[in-house]
Amino acid sequence: MLRQRVIIRTLGVATAVALAATACGPQKTEPAGSASTVPSASAAGSTPETSPSADNKPAEASPSPSASQSASPSASPSPTVKAIMANGDESEQIRELQARLKQLKYMTVAPTGFYGSKTTAAVKAFQGKNGLTASGAVDDATWKKIQSVSKKPTADELRPPTVNEVDAPDPRCMTGRVMCISKESRTLAWMIDGKIVSTMDVRFGSENTPTREGQFKVEWKAKDWTSTIYHTPMPYAMFFSQGQAVHYSADFAARGYAGASHGCVNVRDKGKLASLFEQVQVGDKVVVYW
Repeated sequence: MLRQRVIIRTLGVATAVALAATACGPQKTEPAGSASTVPSASAAGSTPETSPSADNKPAEASPSPSASQSASPSASPSPTVKAIMANGDESEQIRELQARLKQLKYMTVAPTGFYGSKTTAAVKAFQGKNGLTASGAVDDATWKKIQSVSKKPTADELRPPTVNEVDAPDPRCMTGRVMCISKESRTLAWMIDGKIVSTMDVRFGSENTPTREGQFKVEWKAKDWTSTIYHTPMPYAMFFSQGQAVHYSADFAARGYAGASHGCVNVRDKGKLASLFEQVQVGDKVVVYW
């Protein structure tokens, strides 16, 4: 009997430990349809030049202890021309490089300061056309050649109004005061009488909570607003369709296109949106289109 009691107590403790290990509290949920915090291959490719994963570099196998012990100095690669900028680097000098390559039509995306697959391909193409070793990395000779055939980038070239290129305006945007919002280019253009006044990057709802398309008007505005459904801050909100609004999103600013809204049009540049908020009036047009 004593032995049975000991066994029962032991089983009881083991069961309690197992239950404690599998029990969990409330999980932190993300907006419906948003990507997980671990970037997938598709998420990495959605924003140009944002992370090393966009380069699709194969994972390197970890060397075994025996292999590392047997390695000798003679196994190291022979000296090569030193690169001053290369794949995986990030700096203001790379931002200038990208702006110059865009001037020369070797790049189409806006400068980001990150040296990824698109920059590597552009550098390689430039080197091949100019009789340089097509390594895809920028050495001193490549940098001097790029500088000699391009001009010093302006502030707007280094930091354009949007990372995404603005789409051609929808015909409905060509008259009056209108927030012209393209789902294709993921941009918002503030236009007055057919002229673009300012532009900014935007993000939309997920497949489960899509942003409605069509022509609307600004129904009301709120500089400081919190969602009554999701309880998340919506600064500089400009409502245009049954609760959907253009507003600043801290999540968009932090995670980019790895997430999605609940149907609103998210803006990640708070300063630009604050300026737009002061200009937009109730009754102004809003056009959301592909």
